[in-house]
Amino acid sequence: MTTSPPSSPVRFPGGFLWGAATASHQVEGGNVNNHYWRWEHEEHSPFAEKSGDAVDHYHRWREDLDLLAGAGFTAYRFSLEWSRIEPEEGEPSRAALDHYRRMVDGCRDRGLAPVVTLCHFSTPRWFHDDGSWLGPKAGDRFARFTELAVPILADVESVITLNEPNLAAALPVLGAMAARGEQVAGLPQPDQELTDAFLAAHRRSLEVLRGAGSPPVGLALVGQEWIAVDGGEERMVEHRAAFEDQFLHAAADCDYVGMQVYSCARIGPDGPVAPAPELLTQAHVEYRPQALGASVRRVRQVLPDTPVVVTENGVATADDEQRIAYTEGSLRGLAEAIADGADVRGYFHWSLLDNFEWFAGYAPRFGLIAVDRTTFVRTPKPSLAWLGGIARRNGFAE
Repeated sequence: MTTSPPSSPVRFPGGFLWGAATASHQVEGGNVNNHYWRWEHEEHSPFAEKSGDAVDHYHRWREDLDLLAGAGFTAYRFSLEWSRIEPEEGEPSRAALDHYRRMVDGCRDRGLAPVVTLCHFSTPRWFHDDGSWLGPKAGDRFARFTELAVPILADVESVITLNEPNLAAALPVLGAMAARGEQVAGLPQPDQELTDAFLAAHRRSLEVLRGAGSPPVGLALVGQEWIAVDGGEERMVEHRAAFEDQFLHAAADCDYVGMQVYSCARIGPDGPVAPAPELLTQAHVEYRPQALGASVRRVRQVLPDTPVVVTENGVATADDEQRIAYTEGSLRGLAEAIADGADVRGYFHWSLLDNFEWFAGYAPRFGLIAVDRTTFVRTPKPSLAWLGGIARRNGFAE
């Protein structure tokens, strides 16, 4: 699992973005007004631990951007926290808007192209309590939030409306399966009603952004390498159509599609098949660096005219040598897909910092930078300098 592919020279296209990514609730800390915070504090919460102060990126973002830019990266992807910007419906916070505007300016000051996600899972409590994405006002509310964000976005490199709506639409199905005590081998097909609601909200946001003359707009999706096993071809096509293809078609109206690829989906005649235990990472997915190139090739088949940005790719491991090996394998596969004609504009590693990984808490380590959660001291891992070196050269050396 830790063996790097044989070295050979690789160059990426001119203007290729090299970045790392974070999400507001996973790094900022103190997001007390969103629905995840309350969920974490419920008596029978499914979370391994509470987010708390996270890694205090809300106050320490300048230090974090200094480390990213100093290592050689050229871009940073982060998300806006809707519950800070609109803590109560119709009552926007000027202070929060100014904070995120300063972050955009801070990126530009350091030579980092800012890529901003409007909603990375977390929503205000008032939104969640009134039907969330299935509520009759959801589209209007997300459109209004997009309008609030427009002044922040004038100087960004690009905008992402929603993060992983295909995963978000599958989570209620996953939760129901777990509640029934069913073995969960992989991601189920998403709930279609929720899928339709997410895509409708995305279209409303896209309309607002287009009308405001915004920078390029994308939709960020979970991508996978799809593998049929033991005669599961027909079932695999069915799963892929529901979990991926309908979302890709929705992204056809965007300027690009963001793909977030970590692993593969093995599908048998009865549905998802669990990977071999020895291949599992800290995130309980299969170690599969070749998944990135395979996913990008598949996207090109479905959306031949839509550029791709790899908006997330990484591995949960405490072994930084394994992180480097995984990332090198992923990037070499990505380079091969580009050489074969895929239009890929950038790569963002997940994540800049070890952070709050939702239900799993702080145990999975995805970061290029370690964080002491008592002192908040940042310690760059060797992988930060390694990947930054690739960014400086725009490829692998001879």
